[in-house]
Amino acid sequence: MKLAVATAFLAGTAAAFTAPAFSRPSSFSAAALKMTATETETYTFSKSEEIFAEAQTLMPGGVSSPVRAFKSVGGNPVVFDRVKGAYAWDVDENKYIDYVGTWGPAILGHADDDVLDAVKATMDKGTSFGAPCPLENDLAKMVIDAVPSVEMVRFTNSGTEACMGMIRLVRAFTDREKVIKFEGCYHGHADSFLVQAGSGVATLGLPDSPGVPASATKATFCAEYNNLDSVKKILEDNKDEIAAIILEPVVGNSGFIKPDKEFLEGLRELTTEAGALLVFDEVMTGFRVSYGGAQEYFGVTPDVTTMGKVIGGGLPVGAYGGRKEIMEMVAPAGPMYQAGTLSGNPLAMTAGIETMKKLKEDGVYEELERKAKKLVDGIVSAAKEHGHAICGDYAGGMFGWYFVDGPVKNFQEATKADAEKFGKWHRMMIERGVYLAPSMYEAGFMSMAHTDEDIERTIEIANDVLSQL
Repeated sequence: MKLAVATAFLAGTAAAFTAPAFSRPSSFSAAALKMTATETETYTFSKSEEIFAEAQTLMPGGVSSPVRAFKSVGGNPVVFDRVKGAYAWDVDENKYIDYVGTWGPAILGHADDDVLDAVKATMDKGTSFGAPCPLENDLAKMVIDAVPSVEMVRFTNSGTEACMGMIRLVRAFTDREKVIKFEGCYHGHADSFLVQAGSGVATLGLPDSPGVPASATKATFCAEYNNLDSVKKILEDNKDEIAAIILEPVVGNSGFIKPDKEFLEGLRELTTEAGALLVFDEVMTGFRVSYGGAQEYFGVTPDVTTMGKVIGGGLPVGAYGGRKEIMEMVAPAGPMYQAGTLSGNPLAMTAGIETMKKLKEDGVYEELERKAKKLVDGIVSAAKEHGHAICGDYAGGMFGWYFVDGPVKNFQEATKADAEKFGKWHRMMIERGVYLAPSMYEAGFMSMAHTDEDIERTIEIANDVLSQL
């Protein structure tokens, strides 16, 4: 059975979140919340438990991607039934304010009506062609117009696939094998990237993955994020041998770590001097922190960019792009081979096009960042009021916080956060109707569908939970 969280969840519509269980203070300070917070009842998950128990007999760990299993936060995952706007409903009919947003793509909110209508119309023509279609041109032109580094683009089916193509491309273009990545940055599950990779690897406590041969990673060097000296040392020790420096320009796979602008500017200078390429993995940040991605947000232009998530509007997609002279190495224009059966399929292209049309409207990213700031500031304030060590940050529609005195500038500092407290916090928030990423090594995502009432209600629930931790 389902129990309501206060009274705001008694109704099963978005309107339920606009009718508070108690009057809200005009300023959402933790002190004000402390005086007004009420006892909250919690959800039950009998159907989710039943379905997940069966799933564990059918799929490894019961899931199709490791972080979904809730291993790092305890308990079992909730099983979703449907999503709409800023909300998700599980199979027990519990309703959540969702800040995972299918891990980033749902920037407009789940199941946007215009996107769905366009996809349905395209579906009538077929789900996949395996041949060129004009929709590829349309989305390619939008990506090239938006992203400063991209003059040509190749579509793939996932972020991992985009990064696999990217690393082969940078090696082919430079005729060098060695690459530099950063501790805690995740670039998909290809062998050469599973070295101190953050995200699901960090969540499960696996420093590397079994089955990855030493030969696959011997040319991958790891530096410390936000530390130019660690990069300089590797470049000096491997003079004229580094093909590329690859990073998440905002880390979303070690929690949420914002770069110092000087760090990104320094990497641009170092790669130019070393004859290496600078690669921004914007699978997560692309069209998420600004319309032109993190490279527009920080004003630093890489040579190659990988993308995914948002550009597929909720359908499987990936892409990599860069300067024309680099991209013309890719087959069939050049000798670097990469292919994909469903790449550029009309459904993903349509969803991406319709999503990006809306994202190009004035004020979208300012509004996303305003809401992300409001949420982070409210959570941090409430936590500090209750005596918890915490720090948090945001960029555009991405955000995150750690239960540790900050700031957190790299993966090693992120590992000092209180994982046990995060696990308890996560479970208690879910039981009260707030769906957060089930790992302290994952960023959160704001959507255009989230309202101020959603955010205020989230802060109220968080205040109640934090008072009990």
